[in-house]
Amino acid sequence: MGIVADVCRKTTTLSAVQIDRLEQSCTLLQLASDLSHAQATVYSRAIHEQFLVIVAQARPNTTLVKDRTNLLGSTVQSAEEPLVWRTLNSGEHIAGQREWAIGLVAEMQTSALYDDEGNIIAVVSFETGGVETVLGQNILMETANMLLSMTHSRGGAVYRQLSARDGIILVDEQGEIIFANAAANSIYNIMGVGRMVGRRVYDRRINLRLAQKAASTQIANEEELEQGQMVLVQRAIPIIVAGKTVRTVVITADVTELKQKEKELLIKSAVIQEIHHRVKNNLQTIASLLRLQARRTQSDEVKAALRESVNRILSISVVHEFLSQQDAEVIDVAEVAKNILDLVIQNMLEPNFNIQTIFNGQTVIMPSEQATSLALVINELIQNSIEHGFIGLKEGLIGLDIAILPDTYQIDIYDNGVGLPEHFGQRSSSSLGLQIVRTLIETDLGGRFELYCKNGTHACITIPRPREGE
Repeated sequence: MGIVADVCRKTTTLSAVQIDRLEQSCTLLQLASDLSHAQATVYSRAIHEQFLVIVAQARPNTTLVKDRTNLLGSTVQSAEEPLVWRTLNSGEHIAGQREWAIGLVAEMQTSALYDDEGNIIAVVSFETGGVETVLGQNILMETANMLLSMTHSRGGAVYRQLSARDGIILVDEQGEIIFANAAANSIYNIMGVGRMVGRRVYDRRINLRLAQKAASTQIANEEELEQGQMVLVQRAIPIIVAGKTVRTVVITADVTELKQKEKELLIKSAVIQEIHHRVKNNLQTIASLLRLQARRTQSDEVKAALRESVNRILSISVVHEFLSQQDAEVIDVAEVAKNILDLVIQNMLEPNFNIQTIFNGQTVIMPSEQATSLALVINELIQNSIEHGFIGLKEGLIGLDIAILPDTYQIDIYDNGVGLPEHFGQRSSSSLGLQIVRTLIETDLGGRFELYCKNGTHACITIPRPREGE
């Protein structure tokens, strides 16, 4: 149930069917407010006699209206809104004024809203006080009232709100343009079309085929079209009364600049992706050179050091590979971690050692900079497990779990090997790998790192989750 329905159910005597009908009208209230360049407020009869209740309200995006916001669901005495009360009882359309603050007069029009049986269920008021009257205000308000009186509206997002830069064109049932605002005239002037009012929609120069289609099919439509150097988004909304299209609202927006910016962004994105692709290739070239160097050396210690360096380089390469395949500068850490797990085992494992891997990873999205640091950490910890966790063993298990907790991400890298040495001190250890891990987790990621024994060795990483909006 929507807000309008909830307010009506609690504060009015309307039936469920009438509430549904009113709620349907109010889905178009913002568009009606924008179209009329006026604040729109919907009143219904309150449970208590001689009182009105505000069930919906919208302020226009197309003009400045002084702040006269009332709370939804609040009640006012009938004497405070005499024009609304009169329309509610008689159905009469009224144009008048009222003083809403000392020295400030509101131009106000009220119209009745009906249910399918012809009973008055609410009154909509349009107020324009405090601003200069828009040229053609009356015809815009009349059209807004017609819009709210429709019993159905097919077109979804086509009924979205307007902006002050949108061109508004009104077409009557004969296909003649009866109103065009300054924005519409400006757009069509650029296209070589002079005065709009009085022209027909089938005039080829103004290209309003969409209005003809909307009027004939009675379905709101939207399309993007190019006119010379301009890109326009055009919406056509038919207003249907008693099964007949009585008016069509055409909204034209010049999106040329927006489309140009989108094109520039696509080009920049392609360039960035190409850079990541080249970085990945360069890193893999460096790794190949180090492998070649490792094969030529006779020292087992140097071979091991070069092999570790290769894995560190390739773990960064994995991140750049993901970034080269997508537009955003963010990474799914679970995908990166799985690739690194496979990569390290493939490069580090002795041929006669039998390894089992377990991977459980929830989707964790991180900026590329953090993902790169985490990739290095995961690489170091898996390398440590392979190098030190299975001494004297012929088989083993390495697992990697990624979990999302309320305030943190938790990554657990574990094995079922021989465990940590006796009197092992995490902080006092001289291992370069652990020093790298500690520095990256605490400095780059702002997290915590813990090593402990439990049927093998567990390396637990805890990283704070960003707050909403960060």
